[in-house]
Amino acid sequence: MDFKELLAYQKAFDLSMVIFEMSKSFPKEETYSLTDQIRRSSRSVCANISEAYRKRRYIKHFISKLTDADGENSETNTWLDFALHCKYISLEAYSICKNQNEEIGKLINYMIHNPEKFGVKIQ
Repeated sequence: MDFKELLAYQKAFDLSMVIFEMSKSFPKEETYSLTDQIRRSSRSVCANISEAYRKRRYIKHFISKLTDADGENSETNTWLDFALHCKYISLEAYSICKNQNEEIGKLINYMIHNPEKFGVKIQ
């Protein structure tokens, strides 16, 4: 199995693309702050999941990278809060992204607590 087949990766990738499209309409003055931050954190979720999967031979590395993915997912959640409160996104867009973000967090945590289901050998 390839990491791109992981549901957590697929959902994280989809959310990062939604955020990318949505953030195109953010004000120019946010280019190097909110726009950059929310794009980087959402993309980092995917990157860390892919790294975790490649390091699944070692349980501590696997869990460490997934913990990083979970942290980046939480950071994305915070940037979504800012985007809403700064009125850069609608409440509807916020709710959709927030729900996806929470689902991704649950999937990542499932992977952290069940590493053997993802090819990690428990010794």
